[in-house]
Amino acid sequence: QLQLVESGGGLVQPGGSLRLSCAASGFTSDYYDIGWFRQAPGKEREGVSCIRGHGISTKYADSVKGRFTISRDNTKNTAYLQMNSLTVEDTAVYFCAADRGPFSSTCTTDKGRYDYWGQGTQVTVFS
Repeated sequence: QLQLVESGGGLVQPGGSLRLSCAASGFTSDYYDIGWFRQAPGKEREGVSCIRGHGISTKYADSVKGRFTISRDNTKNTAYLQMNSLTVEDTAVYFCAADRGPFSSTCTTDKGRYDYWGQGTQVTVFS
């Protein structure tokens, strides 16, 4: 059974940092992209970042470029989202998801492309 479990959310003040983790289980290979998404109250779920299976190719939403870093450790079947310089606008439930293809030339932050989702972890940035 394919499963994704997020962790690492919490409360933080503006300017602070958090690192989210996404632990994958049940995947028989590393041949899947990981995407991070977020959903704030009353808003649609939006793509934040994605990373290809080999971990080299990444993509970021304009709103998080230069502040967030996505990575993955395939030896641990875990992906990460390092979030720095957080603002109140980053407050949301954060989800990770897996895309098992077929793949385009780069990973995508289009939520419709993702097959498997975690349950989400809450990130709250408060002043």
